[in-house]
Amino acid sequence: MNKAELIDAMAAEAKLTKVDIKKALDAFISATTKSLKKGDRVALVGFGSFSIAKRAARKGRNPQTGKEIKIAAKKVVKFKAGNDLATKVK
Repeated sequence: MNKAELIDAMAAEAKLTKVDIKKALDAFISATTKSLKKGDRVALVGFGSFSIAKRAARKGRNPQTGKEIKIAAKKVVKFKAGNDLATKVK
């Protein structure tokens, strides 16, 4: 499901306009991004939580040449599904 399909599904479920749903979804994404940039955890009880993890620098290989390369350390976003979501998906 892409963003447009998600907006359509949410609009049908909530019986709101697609314009209103798009504004709400964009606001959610923006607020979540800002919170994660600050290093905060975003938890939606029953759905799941978003957090930041640090990935250490490591060595890798270029698959085309086989040469060893250095992969820099970076922060990555993690999502852990909540119990309700995990149960419903099974």
